[in-house]
Amino acid sequence: MSLLERLPQAVRHEGGLSRRLFVAYGAVLAALPALAARSAGTTDSKISFAADPFQLGVASGDPEAHSVVLWTRLCPKPLEPGYGLTTERVSVRWELSETESMSRIIQRGTALALPQLGHSVHVEVAGLKPGRHYWYRFHAGPATSPIGRTRTLPEPDSLPSVLNFAFASCQHYEDGHYTAYERMAQDDPDLVFHLGDYIYEGPAKANKVRRHTGPTKTRILTLEDYRGRHALYRSDRHLQEMHRRCPWFVTWDDHEFDNNYAAGVSEVSTVNPADFLIQRAAAYQAYYEAMPLRASCLPQGPHLQLYRKASFGRLAEFLVLDTRQYRTDQPNGDNNKPLNAAALDPRNSLLGAEQRNWMDRSLIASQAHWNVLAQQVMMGLVAFPGTAKDPEPIYSMDQWPGAAHERMALARFWADRRIPNPIVLTGDIHSNWVNDLRIDDRKPETPVVATEFVGSSITSGGNGKDNPEATAKLQAMNPCVRFFNRERGYVRCTVTPQSWRSDYVAVEDILKPGGRTTVRQSFLVESGKPGAQAV
Repeated sequence: MSLLERLPQAVRHEGGLSRRLFVAYGAVLAALPALAARSAGTTDSKISFAADPFQLGVASGDPEAHSVVLWTRLCPKPLEPGYGLTTERVSVRWELSETESMSRIIQRGTALALPQLGHSVHVEVAGLKPGRHYWYRFHAGPATSPIGRTRTLPEPDSLPSVLNFAFASCQHYEDGHYTAYERMAQDDPDLVFHLGDYIYEGPAKANKVRRHTGPTKTRILTLEDYRGRHALYRSDRHLQEMHRRCPWFVTWDDHEFDNNYAAGVSEVSTVNPADFLIQRAAAYQAYYEAMPLRASCLPQGPHLQLYRKASFGRLAEFLVLDTRQYRTDQPNGDNNKPLNAAALDPRNSLLGAEQRNWMDRSLIASQAHWNVLAQQVMMGLVAFPGTAKDPEPIYSMDQWPGAAHERMALARFWADRRIPNPIVLTGDIHSNWVNDLRIDDRKPETPVVATEFVGSSITSGGNGKDNPEATAKLQAMNPCVRFFNRERGYVRCTVTPQSWRSDYVAVEDILKPGGRTTVRQSFLVESGKPGAQAV
């Protein structure tokens, strides 16, 4: 029995606390491509598939000025156990071209699709020119993938005139159609940032717009469960097409694994800690397999470093954060509560010390006009009405108010260090927001130091609505809130050295294909002037 197969038993035997075992597990994963390359694999001439092995499409991600990751996953039967593949290694050829017709191939090579990594392929292509488009495809046996388009980032010391990108989150497959991605493809962005909840872990339910495959009574638990759920989501043609058109930067929130989890703590108090870590290892591995991530993100058991940065020249630096894996347990039992002593405890953290130090160092060293945090949960200290018994305003403990001391220290850091033009991009909450960020948002008389743009869900929560009355009530309680809306969609951003524009694109009806889309509202931030203005 291999280490990968023995891991659950070993963890339970050692009480779920052995980092040695998980490091060994990660080392096995990391060594798999090299070990496979030294042994005979299945050749292209011998392999055959029951159906097209590229049914999950192609993708690219984590671009740099001279390199990018190309991804695919062989999956002839995405919705069947085993996915139509055996346990054999499969040789996959790849090609990169300077032309869409693939008439000018500049690099090619071979990668091995390994069963231990879900027959996924992650090719890190280097030696590329900065700030330009490339096209790529894969071959396996007689099959050829769709042609994907990617691009590299500009040279780090250059100052591009414009960046067009989109960000999205929360795409519960059962709740609706991915019409937002159909519209996003028409915008033709340079990049996409996905801010979490790429899949949802719940059981398959009846009477939904679309239905999950997998367990019907429990959430998904095993590596095969998570692989199947990712395959189902990636089989959507609009999501596939958006991945095919441009590179993505991805990060997770909670539903890629377990709702509202905090590091090693489950939302469900009765879950065995060892079982929880084993499940997290499965979820993290399946996530890596499904995403265009670099080998540096290979998981080590229940650990996967996802925080990283990307510089679009000196125009914008993006710090992609992970607010799940390192956080402390939510205070106040994860219930909505006032900003009490538990919420203000300086020991509470969403980032953990290592990630926080990395973020601070990165912000200090940045030479960018715009300094962007791409992260998961709302940073604005937004209050909601209390109860008749206790009318004091309450806050979400799963969001940054649950680590209010860390949140206010971050805003103070921006102000004290004079970090140029801080912008926060956020998902999670299934609604649109624009928030002026102060050191303490409860004090509207103090200066604005940054702007937060919160995007709604792609589908999660079903159809939303525009509610001016609810908006008025929220703004009366929260002067920091400039915009609020519950429609589904995404946010389109246009960035220049002089300004940042965010367009909130809304889908009127996600319960049927082809829902009409419109730009609900747009906001502008001028360089050097914190705070967003409606345009």
